[in-house]
Amino acid sequence: MLSARSLFQEILDNDESFRLFCSIAASGEAQGGWENARIAALVPDGARRLAPKIVRHGADEDKHGRIFLALLNKRGLEAAEIPDGTDYTMILEGLGIGLAHEKLRRDEPLTEHDVLAYLAHSRVTEQRAAEEMALLTKAVGDHPELGRAVRMISRDEDNHLAYCHEELLRLARAGHARTIRALLRESALAEIKVYRDVSLAVMSRMARILGWSGLRYGLVALGIHGRYGWERLGGWRRLVALRMPERRDALGTGQADAAAEYA
Repeated sequence: MLSARSLFQEILDNDESFRLFCSIAASGEAQGGWENARIAALVPDGARRLAPKIVRHGADEDKHGRIFLALLNKRGLEAAEIPDGTDYTMILEGLGIGLAHEKLRRDEPLTEHDVLAYLAHSRVTEQRAAEEMALLTKAVGDHPELGRAVRMISRDEDNHLAYCHEELLRLARAGHARTIRALLRESALAEIKVYRDVSLAVMSRMARILGWSGLRYGLVALGIHGRYGWERLGGWRRLVALRMPERRDALGTGQADAAAEYA
């Protein structure tokens, strides 16, 4: 039976596919950690109140990256090179979504519009991350190696998404609603295409590693294309809707580093 649980289990049971899965995840989380740290350092004076939350966001992402590397280390594996076409973050940057690394490397304060672009981009990508981690938790939350890590990361992603909702709503009330709507729409429509393309690239690699038949990979690819079709027809709107989260100030308190638990 072709299900999310069976697919994830097959990937996690094979050392080479597990290595690729954790390596891609670790790389993306580490990039997010660096980006948030730089954004926190460069926010303009008018947005300094956000800096501690951005720092916390970045620390969480960096922690997630180290957890995935620790999981590799526990199995005696080294991180793999990230294949072309699978770097979700950098592909989005290449399309002009979010803040470019070139900008973040300069020691120049960001603008108010940059902060809005950062939050809009984060709202879209954190929705995707929260959904992916919820699916992974459902599929392998009881996995002896990965389960505890997945549950922890899923909680963090929910907090990141709540933070984005709350801050964007505050800024919308402050007069930026039209700009925020435009940025969210642009980010979402780009993201659904990148997510489709990266998913196909990753699963193509997994198919080769695991020796899938053409039919098996074809069914997986059909599911990816079907999801994109649904998102393009209107599913993307869930990525841009704003609502006040049940948990307020989700990134307002400290959290102990948990990566060492997986070393």
